[in-house]
Amino acid sequence: MQAIDTNAQTTTATTVENETAIVVEEPKVTTIEQTIAVEPIKADLAQKTKQELVEMLSETITGKVEEVKETVELIKQLFYKKQKIEIEEQKKLFLEAGGEELDFKATKDTSEEQLKALLNEFRICKAAHTAAIEQQKEANLLQKQHILEQMKMLVESNDDVSGHINEFKSLQQKWKSIGVVPASATTSLWKTYNVFQEKFWDLIKINNEFREYDFKKNLEAKTAICLAAERLVEVTDVVSAFQQLQKFHEEWHELGPVSRENRDAIWNRFKDASAAVNKMHQSHFDAIRKIEEENQALKEALCSKMEAFDFSEIKTYKAWDDATQTILSWQEEWRTLGFAPRNVNQKLFERYRKACDAIFMAKNEFYKASKLILNQNYDKKKALCEQAEAIKDSTDWKEGTDKLIQLQKEWKNVGPLAKRVSDDLWKRFITACDYFFEQKAKNVSSQKSEETANLLKKKELIEKISNINSKNSSESLVTLRSLMATWNTIGHVPFKEKDKIYKEFRVEVDKKFEELNIDATQRKLNNFKSNLKDIASKGDEKIYREREKLTRAYEHLKTEIATYENNIGFFSASSKKGGSLILDMERKIQSLKDECQLIEDKIKLVDSNL
Repeated sequence: MQAIDTNAQTTTATTVENETAIVVEEPKVTTIEQTIAVEPIKADLAQKTKQELVEMLSETITGKVEEVKETVELIKQLFYKKQKIEIEEQKKLFLEAGGEELDFKATKDTSEEQLKALLNEFRICKAAHTAAIEQQKEANLLQKQHILEQMKMLVESNDDVSGHINEFKSLQQKWKSIGVVPASATTSLWKTYNVFQEKFWDLIKINNEFREYDFKKNLEAKTAICLAAERLVEVTDVVSAFQQLQKFHEEWHELGPVSRENRDAIWNRFKDASAAVNKMHQSHFDAIRKIEEENQALKEALCSKMEAFDFSEIKTYKAWDDATQTILSWQEEWRTLGFAPRNVNQKLFERYRKACDAIFMAKNEFYKASKLILNQNYDKKKALCEQAEAIKDSTDWKEGTDKLIQLQKEWKNVGPLAKRVSDDLWKRFITACDYFFEQKAKNVSSQKSEETANLLKKKELIEKISNINSKNSSESLVTLRSLMATWNTIGHVPFKEKDKIYKEFRVEVDKKFEELNIDATQRKLNNFKSNLKDIASKGDEKIYREREKLTRAYEHLKTEIATYENNIGFFSASSKKGGSLILDMERKIQSLKDECQLIEDKIKLVDSNL
């Protein structure tokens, strides 16, 4: 809207010579739509917990929007900074506990929901506040346009304008009491206002003393504004300095004119100070823009590296671990970079996020497939643990040793497990193995001592057999059989001495049997009786096996005898050679029959023990 039509300005221009020279120009201010850096964190806020920040926010938003908006933003930044630190700590503890990075989920934060609700409430208040300000600006514009219409009427009146001085001053006071108007109308409004002010005072020909006094006061006020504006170049916070300059411009517009001879000089001084601050402000954001462009180039390079990363050939956990470290280092590098220009920043982030997602999705698929294999390996090794634990208490040292060695071979052939269970399962398996072999070692140590003692006993027994007096055959035979029975009660001897000592025993026994005129068959039967006692001590199953063995031998001999008896019919006894062969075969048949008889006797002895 226009407050005054152009006719008012034209009339004024033709009436007052060089009147436009007094019009105050609005200096052009360069602005950049950019996120303003937050003020440094205050010490008292930085020490508060997240919940305390939420409580403080709840109290803060009850204040005036303009007074608290920076504090609200600071609280929000501090809250999310603390939340990020907490999440990183949770993640660290989760990974140290053996968790997978992909499985990590942050603990639900109820204080964040409270924060968001309060921020939303503040945004609603802020929006309402902004709308109210804009509405008030429009109302102010209408009021000032109305004042300008009244000033125009006074200036163009044919009456004695000296009688309207108080009325005009009242209009000036009303003008000053009205707040700001929309920025689009500010310049034209002020130009018209200044024209009417100067025309009125020229028309009423106010006395020079009063006029000079007013000019002097305005000059002093504008000089003070110039000094304050000139000091702004020393302020380190460029944004704050720029905002302060805007306030100085508002104050400048509120002041009246100065004398003609000072108007250009004082305005040029203020304009130069404004230009210096504007230049500093522009340089500040030029530097930011340059940094953002550098960040853009670095981020594009990172995205290209991630997109070119070939993860299709990664087939092992080690390779994925290495690849993950590489990607994480790139992500860390990304986090160290600041913003890119606003028009590309979001697109760059989406490109970066897409590249990350593609890589970690592939990793996730690999881990899913691997997890199935790991679970299968876990089941296999768990079963091996159970088998080892079932064997560990066995005292059958040979069988247990063979089985455990086989289980250890199978363990090596099973693939890897997840680290969080691998050590525990291996410890369980090796504990069972170690327990068995420790018990075996203890037994072997004890057994060796026992076997050495048994060897001495058997040597003493052989010595006793050797010393048997063969003259009294009946008594000596009883003694011999008693010693043979004692031999069978003596346990094992060291393995390397086993055959040697037994051979010595058999030699002495056979020797005594010969001395006592005991035939070979009887000796064999006596030996079998002695051995049968040892077999019987091991249980009925051993006796049954011995009987089966004797039965098979007996059947074999019977078949062999039948074969010889059948073959003997093919030879002729009339020839010398044929008769000799027949005699040999008959002796062979008799020998086989004697052996059959011996086996029958052995079977009877076995049956008597069943």
